Amino acid sequence: MTTTTSPRLDLSIDAVALTRAICDVESVSGNERELADAVETALRELPWLEVLRDGDAIVARTNLGRAERVVVAGHLDTVPVAANLPTWTEGEGDGLVLHGRGTVDMKGGVAVQLRVAATTPEPTRDVTWVFYDHEEVEGWRNGLGRLTRDHPEWVAGDFAVLCEPTGGAVEGGCQGTMRIDITIPGVAAHSARAWMGHNAIHDAGHVLTRLQAYDAREVEVEGLVYREGLSAVGIRGGIAGNVVPDLCVVSVNYRFAPDKSVEDAEAHLRDVFTGFDVIVTDAAPGAHPGLDHPAAAAFVAVIGREPRAKYGWTDVSRFSALGIPAVNYGPGDPSLAHRDDEHVPAGQIYECERVLREWLTA
Repeated sequence: MTTTTSPRLDLSIDAVALTRAICDVESVSGNERELADAVETALRELPWLEVLRDGDAIVARTNLGRAERVVVAGHLDTVPVAANLPTWTEGEGDGLVLHGRGTVDMKGGVAVQLRVAATTPEPTRDVTWVFYDHEEVEGWRNGLGRLTRDHPEWVAGDFAVLCEPTGGAVEGGCQGTMRIDITIPGVAAHSARAWMGHNAIHDAGHVLTRLQAYDAREVEVEGLVYREGLSAVGIRGGIAGNVVPDLCVVSVNYRFAPDKSVEDAEAHLRDVFTGFDVIVTDAAPGAHPGLDHPAAAAFVAVIGREPRAKYGWTDVSRFSALGIPAVNYGPGDPSLAHRDDEHVPAGQIYECERVLREWLTA
């Protein structure tokens, strides 16, 4: 019988080398087991951490009795590889750039977590390090969601940092998201006698007109400005090339500021599309920035840059649902996430490591 062993992660090497080692363990969503095993093994070698595991999600935490506990989280999975593994570098010194799947989203952040966990045995705040699976797929499979449902005490804390790529800036909170299907009825007929039917696809123009006329608001929430968006993201209909379609469905995605609840967002969309049949197919709440929390203020002070709003939805929403304020912070330009030419400057990885360590030891 053939047996395999997970690769060993050496947490004593520098953060960029560790990022390469982590990226080179392919862990497309659903295939995180090998990397999760390696992370668990490496963390169990650190005697100051209690290590817990649920599926392919690993939690490691200090228990020093500090007055405050913070959570630092990152996901282990990536989108599918596109001939961009193993990783490679270009340049040298301050111009060194690391290329490959996961370098931005978000194994650079995971490497920073592991490096700081391994080199900070006595932080001034108790720390819970979370490494989870299935972030890049359907929400019901998300490992952090599973932890918050099944083991909320494992991820409890006063404040959380999600190491999603932000280019080394703090991005507070996140937008909520909602997807709806707008169903437009018609009457089928032979296209040679189109007047005997009613074309559902033609009537979809009324929905598109409302979308074109929609004025997306900009709203300030706790000092950060969020820009909302309402977009058609799909349209389907038609029976055959010679049939007037009796049904058309327009799919719409709404990104809303965190001052709205999911219920508020649904009510707003039903108002925008009054007269149409609206069905909510997916929804997730946003998250308030929480930058007024003392731990958040201390974190922002260490970074020394103005925080900004997070455009998009991230797992900070899951922390917010538990009453834990959370921010996004990590190396890598988020606009490069999921691209085939994903790459990150080495300097950003080193800087994020420095910031986290300084914040946890100040």
